[in-house]
Amino acid sequence: MHSFFLACSDKQNDVKVQRKDITEMVFASGMLEADNQYNLTAQTDGHLIQMNFEEGTLVTKGQVIAVIDNNQNIINAESASQLHTIASKNTLSSAPALQEIKANIIAATAKVKLDEQQLERYKRLYASNSISRTEYDNIQLTLTNSQSTLKALKEKYENQQISANQQEIVQRYASKVSNVLQNQNKITAINTGKVYVKKKQLGDYVRKGDVIAIIGNPSVIYAKLNVDETIMSKLKKGQTVMIKLNTNKTEVYKANITQILPAFDETSRSFIVKAYFDEKIDLNITGTQLEANILISTKKNALVIPLEYLNYGSKVMLKEDGKMMSVETGIVSNEWVEIISGLEVGQTIIKEEP
Repeated sequence: MHSFFLACSDKQNDVKVQRKDITEMVFASGMLEADNQYNLTAQTDGHLIQMNFEEGTLVTKGQVIAVIDNNQNIINAESASQLHTIASKNTLSSAPALQEIKANIIAATAKVKLDEQQLERYKRLYASNSISRTEYDNIQLTLTNSQSTLKALKEKYENQQISANQQEIVQRYASKVSNVLQNQNKITAINTGKVYVKKKQLGDYVRKGDVIAIIGNPSVIYAKLNVDETIMSKLKKGQTVMIKLNTNKTEVYKANITQILPAFDETSRSFIVKAYFDEKIDLNITGTQLEANILISTKKNALVIPLEYLNYGSKVMLKEDGKMMSVETGIVSNEWVEIISGLEVGQTIIKEEP
């Protein structure tokens, strides 16, 4: 077999139809990408006042690598904390609002007790005909009113406690949210990895969602391939991929398809396929453009002609009469195309004159 990426070396204008083993492959472009690569983005607006990394810096999960100056988040967090402190104090029995109601309850309790004593005294007087029925009824009404006032004050105390507890819960969570927002001023690494791209500089104004850096796992670099939808049905996990990097087109790297993403990628207008290298490559940077040939299948002793002799519309030119004829083609490799029908072994074909 000829070298995988070399074109047919026969410079003659004619060639004979022959039989040989042929491997079908499809082309894909792509780039190198680090495993678990992700965009580290700003979660708030403001100026970058700290940048604790450069391209190539190794960072650990949770490490603060940049700080955004957003005073509003800081002020909101401080205000929410103070409001929560006040709300917490209002739930205590020593809170002024509860103390005031409690004092009124004590006075109302004493008033009920006094009115009960009065009613007992009036009951004896009424029994001895010392007072009228009206006077007796009036003291009974006074006691009823005192009891109603005490009951209302106790309910008010209970409602005040519930209201204070509810307000404390509201302010507690508001304080937590404000603390989260304040912490968003600090940009922390989501996973341990290497900074491959630094998107912003110290002093830049960033908005929420702006990419600060691109980070990935430096120990595993894979080929991210952009595959046309017309060949997706031919791809399977485990298929061999031969890859050339644009930085060094003389060396071919072997990889295998490990993941075929099911969704169409709108950015690249293609499907995404991940291929991991058989051996660690000697290039540890991402974004490097590449060309890939994916080996689909191999056919033994196939009838073939050089790919460059196949003309538009699946036609070839016979040497004997110079006429064009149609052929049915099968699998295609980098150099050869299988002829299913239309030609026989030994026939000579020529290139069409430009």
